[in-house]
Amino acid sequence: MFQSNRFGNTPPIVLNLIIINALFLLVTWVLDNQGVDIVSIFGLHSFYSSEFRIWQPLTNIFLHGDIGHLFFNMFSLWMFGRILEQVWGDKKFLIFFLFTGVGASLLNSLVNIAEVEYARYAFDQAINNLSPDTFFSILKSHHLLNSEIEAYFGNWYKNPSSPEFINQAKEFLLGSKEVYVEALSKTVTIGASGAVYGVLLAFGMLFPNMTLMLIIPPVPIKAKYMVMIFAAFELYFGISGKQPGIAHFAHLGGMLIAFIILRYWKKHNMMY
Repeated sequence: MFQSNRFGNTPPIVLNLIIINALFLLVTWVLDNQGVDIVSIFGLHSFYSSEFRIWQPLTNIFLHGDIGHLFFNMFSLWMFGRILEQVWGDKKFLIFFLFTGVGASLLNSLVNIAEVEYARYAFDQAINNLSPDTFFSILKSHHLLNSEIEAYFGNWYKNPSSPEFINQAKEFLLGSKEVYVEALSKTVTIGASGAVYGVLLAFGMLFPNMTLMLIIPPVPIKAKYMVMIFAAFELYFGISGKQPGIAHFAHLGGMLIAFIILRYWKKHNMMY
């Protein structure tokens, strides 16, 4: 399938993708100093945002927030993508990379839609069935509860039928709903992580028993187990919300699209 002595080479698609992503980060910095926000134009906005554009599910995968973000994605692409490109060839690898990247973007957008609609529903349900318990529950589940709110509205438990507390709580929840939904609608996603996670899954499926050496911790692990661990972490953080600011469902989306593509290729004898 491949020659091990070619592992040190960087094939053209992987090399050019790394160069393009690095240039985009440089252009982002330069134009930002000129008052031009590249991320607002080419980053992936929520479908609810007036700034959403049809090209963003593709263009966002070439943007990165900083050098660390870029390095992690490009190093992973180089580590695993170059081997896949040697096995599949340039054209097939490029198609795979772009499809997983765009697919990850679209699935991430669908998750954003679900989050917005669920937030609206949850706040409306809490407002329509208002009590101290439902009030604190909705705020806690959406990470909006702080000590000041807890201290003030905690007194509501002493008189649950108090019109003053009920009206204040309803007004507060209406405002919180608007702020929360607006924040979700203003999210902007950038990065090649979805496509890179797709590459990682493909590598694990093609070479499941190949032993890799992790950096942290420095222990050997088979590729198939590494993929399972990464997927489990992404699912956990995506559901729990304990690592905000990272598009975990885009990562999972890239892996899902990659799995679908590989299953299709295998069924039609197109894997190699």
